[in-house]
Amino acid sequence: MHPATSMIVFTTLSGMGFGLAVVLGIGFLDPSLDATTFAYGTSLLLISVGLLASLFHLGNPRRAWRALSQWRSSWLSREGVMAIATFVPLTLSAVLAMCMNSHDWILGSISILGALLTVYCTSMIYASLKAVVSWHTKLTPLCFLLFSLAGGFLLASAFVSENGLAVRLLALLFLLLALTAKMAWRKRAMTVKPISTPESATGLGFIGRVRLFERPHSLDNYLTREMGFRVARKHAAKLWMVALIFGAILPVFALLLALAIGDGLVAHIVLVTGVIAHTMGIFVERWLFFAEAKHAVMNYY
Repeated sequence: MHPATSMIVFTTLSGMGFGLAVVLGIGFLDPSLDATTFAYGTSLLLISVGLLASLFHLGNPRRAWRALSQWRSSWLSREGVMAIATFVPLTLSAVLAMCMNSHDWILGSISILGALLTVYCTSMIYASLKAVVSWHTKLTPLCFLLFSLAGGFLLASAFVSENGLAVRLLALLFLLLALTAKMAWRKRAMTVKPISTPESATGLGFIGRVRLFERPHSLDNYLTREMGFRVARKHAAKLWMVALIFGAILPVFALLLALAIGDGLVAHIVLVTGVIAHTMGIFVERWLFFAEAKHAVMNYY
């Protein structure tokens, strides 16, 4: 599949934003501190930038509002509805923290539920596609949710002062869980046998092995542009190591180092470095998520 930059930015940034919204909804951050207000702003900004980036992948961005009407049957529509709905309690919580230095548990709980449901809807856009066998698994939404929570708690660890130990330990836990889930997902993706083959797609498998004699089109079209991307195995292996090191190993090392240092400027610098490394690693992981996926329609090309 073509790794569109807009979708990579969307899934990475909005995932971290919604993960941070979960932390804020729990109430780990003291609402009387300026850092908490900045955390709310960061969450809303990441979600907004991610959603705006997703519009660039639409054929006609001016008609994006029409996608919201198909929530009964479309995971894409459900995602949009949930993302907009989550903005309301999250924004109200931000105003409450900024103006009254307080945290409302009802608004926080609604924000948590909305954030998790939005990320789940995003993951189901891909997990529901039977034509992409590597995506069509329950591990896909699990990975999306765990990476969102890992990024959110890691980002929150750079803002929190009180409850800092709990947030850092939870960030470490979710990073390890996300890494475990992703490795299981990748092992399956590398070994799973395709449901659709050239033989089954053409119905000529009873004769023998089917090979392409001539392309069905002389020029590229939408299908070949969006679903015909290829990445060499050796490059994919190198990029996976980059994603592994930056997305998981360096953030885990940063958290352990911050736990050893304690509070202070040095610990915050280490944690911010971990957040930057994690973000870069997730960008690469999402690029591979699309680039290594094989759509069944390419059997005809």
